[in-house]
Amino acid sequence: MATVQRRPRPEWLERKWPRPSWRSVAAGTLTVLAALLVLLALNVPVQIIPEESDRDTFVPLPLESFVRLPLEALVFFALILAVPARFARLRTALAVVVGIVLGLSTVFKILDIGFGQALNRPFDPLIDWTYGRDVIDLVRDSFGAGPGTVILVLGTALALALLVLLPLALLRLTRLAVRHRRRAWQTLAALASLWLVLALLDVRADTGELASADTAPYVYGEVSRIPSELRDQQRFEEAAQDDPLRDVPPRQLLTGLRGKDVLFVFVESYGQVAVEGSSFSSGVDEVLALGDRQLGKAGFSSRSAYLTSPTFGALSWLAHSTLQSGLWVDSQQRYDLLVTGSRLTLSQIFGSAGWRTVDFVPANNRDWPQGEFYQYDHIYDSRNIGYQGPRFGYPTMPDQFTLDAVHHLELADQGRRPLMAEIDLLTSHAPWSRIPRMIDQSDVGDGSVYDGMPEQLPSAGDIWPDPTRIRAAYGKSIEYSLNALVTFITTYGDDDTVVVMLGDHQPATVVSGEGASHDVPISIVARDHKVLDAISGWGWGAGLHPAPDAPVWRMDAFRDRFLAAYGSARETGLDATNGR
Repeated sequence: MATVQRRPRPEWLERKWPRPSWRSVAAGTLTVLAALLVLLALNVPVQIIPEESDRDTFVPLPLESFVRLPLEALVFFALILAVPARFARLRTALAVVVGIVLGLSTVFKILDIGFGQALNRPFDPLIDWTYGRDVIDLVRDSFGAGPGTVILVLGTALALALLVLLPLALLRLTRLAVRHRRRAWQTLAALASLWLVLALLDVRADTGELASADTAPYVYGEVSRIPSELRDQQRFEEAAQDDPLRDVPPRQLLTGLRGKDVLFVFVESYGQVAVEGSSFSSGVDEVLALGDRQLGKAGFSSRSAYLTSPTFGALSWLAHSTLQSGLWVDSQQRYDLLVTGSRLTLSQIFGSAGWRTVDFVPANNRDWPQGEFYQYDHIYDSRNIGYQGPRFGYPTMPDQFTLDAVHHLELADQGRRPLMAEIDLLTSHAPWSRIPRMIDQSDVGDGSVYDGMPEQLPSAGDIWPDPTRIRAAYGKSIEYSLNALVTFITTYGDDDTVVVMLGDHQPATVVSGEGASHDVPISIVARDHKVLDAISGWGWGAGLHPAPDAPVWRMDAFRDRFLAAYGSARETGLDATNGR
């Protein structure tokens, strides 16, 4: 019987391979993680813009954005490998500097995404750091002190981790590339060839080109816009110091409102989205229609249109100061310049003309030094308004109580001067949870009647996992605020009551949708027909609901147009049609 000869086993199978040590496994894992971190940081999208706006879905962070080949990585490693060996310190310094820049740009891009969802604009590193205290208060008040603190700590830890880990990751990859220079050049050449092919063929995923080069232009854009912003701030500062109405006698600016109580009521987050074709706007429409009927029965009429707010999603004080000053206050830096300047505000003009001026800001729970700029006779906040009831999440008190307090603290005094008040309603503030129920106006009292009510209402945790619930809750909060305001007018208003009710800004993108305008409804309500006759040239429509084709002004145009309509044109030199 023939013997079958077997082929000898290959030498590489016979060789005894050493088992990898845990150190080598750990080193390889760290290298892979470093490469992934750098890749992810370079591929964080500059902004998330869907091809079609859809208010019925969230716009998530697309995972495909991270599967791209960034040109910046190829250029960086080409520079590292080109540095001669004797300049090792230069390579180290280059890796650290680029790592820090990459960490900052990643943090800024993440903030851009957050600001885009909340404020419909990118993060501005020159200005927006000043909102830190307000963000802390908002998060803690909205989600509770414990959960809110956890969210803030995690966010801060993430930012610090990026600033530390990205330089370390680039240092590790740099040393590896230099240690295996030949293989690194080969890998780099292959990847560069692949990048060119992808770029020339314009190969794309749903989120853009697979051959990316986003981070370098983004960093350049962030740095290059600083000089123009500084010049813009200088021009604004000059405007804040130069007011054409400074030499006009205040009484001549308000002749058509003598003896009237003029209340400027800001309804938080009351934007165009609340009244124009949204999934929740039918309920708001019904409230406005009912409000028209109730006001008409009480002898009141109204005219409505739109104003374009300088802010979106938050930062209400920018809208308040824009309406009052007639300047476009679209950033905290501008606001800070305004309140340290000498620009005339509506409250100052009313005060100089003989009105008692007050401000109701129920959100404030501490001193507000900037309020001195408005020269109010008195400022009411959560500490001195007399509320003895429970908080409703972020809102310190229900709007129905705030409005009732306006009457009892100011309007009920029979021997008083005419009142000019700014009233900031709070119930419709995000996160739109724990929306109170309307109660009989006579039962409001000191607010203790609300004890136990918040616990019976949906919390932010119940609402925010579901975008549909968020939008529905927002609509209900607007309905409540409008109901409270109409009830206040019909209960306490008289022939000398004039109410200017408006939104401060649109709600966040999750409600308004991507690419929404900055427009907000505004209405003037009065029983005296002469008040509304004075604005007949404005083209505003009858009723509380602005028509789809209603006029739209920038909010900074309102001050002068309002003063022109109710002042003496001969004395003020203002045109009642355009306010200039």
